[in-house]
Amino acid sequence: MDLSLLVDEAWPALERLDHGPWTFRAAEGVTKRANSVLVRGMPDDLEEAVLAAEAFYTSRGLPCVFSLGGGALDDFLAARGYALVEPTMGMWATGEPGASPYSLKISDHPWDGWMESWWAVDGRYPSQLPVVAKILRGVPSIYAAYEEDGVALAVGRGVVQGGGVLGIYGMATLPQARRRGLARAVLRGLRAHAGVPRAYLVVVERNTAAQTLYRAEGFEPEGGYHYRVLADQPTQGRTRLA
Repeated sequence: MDLSLLVDEAWPALERLDHGPWTFRAAEGVTKRANSVLVRGMPDDLEEAVLAAEAFYTSRGLPCVFSLGGGALDDFLAARGYALVEPTMGMWATGEPGASPYSLKISDHPWDGWMESWWAVDGRYPSQLPVVAKILRGVPSIYAAYEEDGVALAVGRGVVQGGGVLGIYGMATLPQARRRGLARAVLRGLRAHAGVPRAYLVVVERNTAAQTLYRAEGFEPEGGYHYRVLADQPTQGRTRLA
């Protein structure tokens, strides 16, 4: 399965424009996933296509960003002055998850407490919350949290996709609740609730602590991508999410 297409489906941009084998995606600068060029092949005129991408993002006050995995386009962009940022790996697991050691709240909509806790860990600008809420609601999803005294201490989001695959996103634990196995509980709860044989997630390569947790839960690296970002372009605030 193509990891980039799965991520594109599970984290949908609010605006999309097809340009040959590429799709220009935008969502007011909130996350690179939803504000980058999705590459599905090489255009006949590479330079023209890159110029069209740059014009698309410049007109929206955003940096031009490509999501890709390497190859000739990567070399072309590097020579053009695009920096490589946020190498990200895909990790996959198959089979039944272990039992969750905690009781979780699960819903098909992100409630206020879920959003507040997730954003406290992964967000940056409060003004972007309405935009990210639209992204999350762009596809049917499962939202899970472990709560104490009405506070969601650990959260996660799952998206059931074609071919019996669960995409796992939005994993976050409040700092004061870490090292209690809550992220493990949320991960297992999402997989059990979805009831599909395969699950994947994406994690930036520098986040070795998360990778250790996911490996312990049976996830192994498979596939990945990085971003190429054109320097000296206008930018708007972004979240820390890849």
